[in-house]
Amino acid sequence: MINDLKGDEAWRMFRILSEFTEGFDKLANIDCGVSIFGSARLDEKSHYYKATREIANQLAKNDFTIITGGGPGIMEAANRGAADAGKENVGLNIELPFEQHPNPYQSIPMEFQYFFVRKVMFVKYSIGYVCMPGGFGTLDELFESLTLMQTHKVFKMPVILFGSEHWQGLLDWIHERVMDLNLIDKNDLKLIHVTDDVSEVLDIMLKHRKWKEKQVEQNTPNL
Repeated sequence: MINDLKGDEAWRMFRILSEFTEGFDKLANIDCGVSIFGSARLDEKSHYYKATREIANQLAKNDFTIITGGGPGIMEAANRGAADAGKENVGLNIELPFEQHPNPYQSIPMEFQYFFVRKVMFVKYSIGYVCMPGGFGTLDELFESLTLMQTHKVFKMPVILFGSEHWQGLLDWIHERVMDLNLIDKNDLKLIHVTDDVSEVLDIMLKHRKWKEKQVEQNTPNL
């Protein structure tokens, strides 16, 4: 029995490697991606669905590649907004027991079994994150991105929280509890932008892309 388990683990390594290989191959040409995260439970009646669709549309028209988790709700809205602009967009789907089914608007769909492989694709091919209201999955993606930037494991990039009413309570708790105990530095919070304005999201991403291009021209590390 122990030998059989070891064999299963060895084959799992090959499955993991195959997911990395396929992801790197399919997404190799993306250099200005923006990942949009949010709940699968917010449908097209939601204000946030409509805002997401508009954000993605404006970003796509300005040559950003929209990257989502490929599912329904906010993910669907983001892929749909890019499709409305006639632009290529990515859906990084994950096998889940509920809620996750691929939306029809993604032009580069991918399927993942492992969350950690999928997360690498979000980070590697994005120059910015937009977080719409969401649950544990969205919060996981938000805090992982902040942790990677705080620890200089990835380059700094904008993390935009859209919907001040939704996010303000969390930010207040971070300021009043986490910062007061000196568990994070106040400079860490400079990585976060909060807005309710679609045009501000585009403006932040355009400025960051311009800055990033300048860093590349000067061959300057942007950690």
